[in-house]
Amino acid sequence: MKKTLTAAAATALLATGALADDTASIKPIVGAFLGAVLQGDVDTMRELANPDYIQHNPFIPTGLEPFIELLPVLQEAGTTAENIRMFEDGNYVFMHNIWRNAAPFGADTMVSFDIIRVDENGKVAEHWGALQPLATEIASGRSQTDGPTEVTDLDRTEANKALAVALVQDVLMGRDPARITDYISAESYAQHNPMIADGLDGIVAAVEQLTAQGNMFQYTEIHAVLGEGNFVLTVSEGQWNGTTNAFYDLFRMEDGMIVEHWDVIQPVPTEGLANDNGMFTGFDGVGPDSIGQ
Repeated sequence: MKKTLTAAAATALLATGALADDTASIKPIVGAFLGAVLQGDVDTMRELANPDYIQHNPFIPTGLEPFIELLPVLQEAGTTAENIRMFEDGNYVFMHNIWRNAAPFGADTMVSFDIIRVDENGKVAEHWGALQPLATEIASGRSQTDGPTEVTDLDRTEANKALAVALVQDVLMGRDPARITDYISAESYAQHNPMIADGLDGIVAAVEQLTAQGNMFQYTEIHAVLGEGNFVLTVSEGQWNGTTNAFYDLFRMEDGMIVEHWDVIQPVPTEGLANDNGMFTGFDGVGPDSIGQ
């Protein structure tokens, strides 16, 4: 279910339980916080978040009060967010969002992945994310955000996280690219990257084209792996277009194979930074070595 994140919508979602499957979930905390941000409800923000809220978006200052000082910019632009997917792994919530009237973020309409850490006291403590302009032309004929949203196979979460890491390491980091068919379904693979068509053939064609241009993606390190059931998000660092990039890849698994992929790619800026926290630091306990722990 798609959710527009205003304070009123967050309240309604809390009341209906649409953001959570049980009372132990931290999704309602994150939904309410994001709704408060967009509504400019600073009292609720202060109630839900730590004063030393840590920010990894390089263009937003760290700390809750400096963040609050930027809210009038979002309100003046009329910025809104539509939550497409929301998942939970331990004390992390990871989301797939569309931002509209998002000129403060770089374009009128943006797609993002956002990660929020909630601390042991139930307070919003830390944020990571990546954004890119929402594409209107997609090679597969899909969009960057459509497709299934329902979580299934909770008992396979760790196995699916291991599957995603193996794909990234073997194929995208070049350890053993020939094993791609061990991970990606040859029967059905839905692609949402704007430049790549559906199926294994779409991947092969894209790789050949990028390689011929001398511009193939080069993943160098996986910083985080988060999963809930049949969905897994990996956060990686690498090179593309002559710059260092953050690669956020969301995979959907079915019967032990990857059957769908969404992503956001954001260049890592080196100038005009509002904080020095870095886009990849702070992912304690959720790296590839954490799987199964």
